[in-house]
Amino acid sequence: MNELHKYRETDKMSDLICDNYSLLMVMSRFGLALGFGDQSVRDVCRSQGVDCRTFLAVANFISEGRCAYDEEGGADCSLPALMDYLKRAHAYFLDFNLPAIRRKLIEAIDCSEGDGVAVLILRYFDQYAREVRRHMEYENEAVFAYVEGLLRGELSESFCIASFASKHNGIDAKLKELKNILIKYYPGKGDARLLNAVLFDIFNCEQDLATHCQVEDYLFVPAVAQVERRLHDDAQR
Repeated sequence: MNELHKYRETDKMSDLICDNYSLLMVMSRFGLALGFGDQSVRDVCRSQGVDCRTFLAVANFISEGRCAYDEEGGADCSLPALMDYLKRAHAYFLDFNLPAIRRKLIEAIDCSEGDGVAVLILRYFDQYAREVRRHMEYENEAVFAYVEGLLRGELSESFCIASFASKHNGIDAKLKELKNILIKYYPGKGDARLLNAVLFDIFNCEQDLATHCQVEDYLFVPAVAQVERRLHDDAQR
C-alpha cells in the first residue's frame, strides 16, 4: 500500500465512514453491507468478497481528489471489481437517485399551470435524465463489453479505450444549469423547505456524477489502457 494514501487496509472501516461519510456511497457500489463492527477494511472486504485494493484505490481517489493514475499502484487493482463498481453506480443513478429527485421536484414545484416555469423545469430534468441514461447504457453495453473481451485476451480492431476517452464528456453540467434556474428564476411560492431539500439533492447529485466521471477518466480508462498495451505487446512477441 502506498504510504501516501490516506486510508489503509488495516484501518477500521467505521473510521473511514466517520472521516468521510461520502464513502458510504463507495461501500454501497462495491456491494459492502453495514454491520461490520470494528473490523478492518481488509477484513470487511474479505468477508464480503470485495477486492480490498480496488476499494481502497477508489476510496483514496475520492477522498484525496487525486487526478493521476499510478500505474504501479493501479496494477494492483482488479479491473473486474472496478467495472462492477461502475455498473452499480450506473444502476444507482438511473434506478434510484434521478427518479427520487424527480419525485421530490414534482412535490416541490407547482405544475398546475400547464405551461409555466415549473413544467419547463420538469421537462428540462426529464431531458437530462434521458441523456444520462444514454450515456450510461452506452458504457454498460459497449465499453464494458469491450473490456470484458480484453480480459479474455481479445483485442478489437475497431475500438480502443482512447477513442472512448476522447468523447467522454462530463454529465453533471446540465444539473448545474437546472440548479441555477431553480435558484434564480423559480417564483418563491409553496413550501420553501421542499424546494431547498430538492436543491440539496441536486447539489449532491451534481458532485456525485462529477466524481463518478473522474473515477472513469483517471482510474478506469488508464487501467484499461494498461491491459491493451500488455495484449499488444504479447501479440508482437
